[in-house]
Amino acid sequence: MNQDIVVTLLQKMFVLVLELSTPVLVVGILVGLAVSIFQTITQIQESTLTIVPKIIAGVVALIVLMPWMMSLTIQTVNEFFNMIPELIS
Repeated sequence: MNQDIVVTLLQKMFVLVLELSTPVLVVGILVGLAVSIFQTITQIQESTLTIVPKIIAGVVALIVLMPWMMSLTIQTVNEFFNMIPELIS
């Protein structure tokens, strides 16, 4: 019984990490793709041109998505705390 609960907790943790990281990673990939296309078209090969926009887009995505991320995290932690009595017994 306890193993099932532990497996469920681990599964929910992994799903939470994926749900929280996916939007920021997608934004980074899309910005990186746009910058790569821009570099290909203009033939500008500046290394900072690829990194700086991705960092800025990632920070903006984190700022915009922070309320959703916090509510999802709080909801999941509350579920974990509600499972503690099941783990103890």
